Amino acid sequence: MADAINYNYLMHRAMRGLMIELLEEIAQTGLPGEHHFFITFDTNHPEVEIADWLRERYSEEMTVVIQHWYENLEVLEDGFTVTLNFGDSPEVLVIPWDSVRTFVDPSVEFGLRFEVEDIADDASNENTPVDDESPMIEIEDDESDLRKDADVVSLDSFRKS
Repeated sequence: MADAINYNYLMHRAMRGLMIELLEEIAQTGLPGEHHFFITFDTNHPEVEIADWLRERYSEEMTVVIQHWYENLEVLEDGFTVTLNFGDSPEVLVIPWDSVRTFVDPSVEFGLRFEVEDIADDASNENTPVDDESPMIEIEDDESDLRKDADVVSLDSFRKS
């Protein structure tokens, strides 16, 4: 057993699980009411599959909106696929969970921010200590961010110095 519990990893896994569960439900039943999602992901992730013209335009990250027009939302073990409309041109996107940086539902002021580094894909690292200066999940209020409407909780106040 390790010397410390890796709370960052456990929180990361729980937050990813929340996002996955929401997308699974939406894939089956559709979006209720005014709910919609802004999902920002790393376009340089090796398993991201998007059209070449999208990758050229969004060379580092891209935010997609799942709201009025989306089709074929499918939740997979390693990520999700969705068809979105870009200027009357439907495009299929394959987005791995590890590439997701933010998940926001502005209709209820909810947001998650995931650090790009994914320290522990392997469950065997669950109890491995993590450097406190580099949290795996950062949930904070950033007024300059497009998703500034979300109420977010900072986990930093719960950390031991």
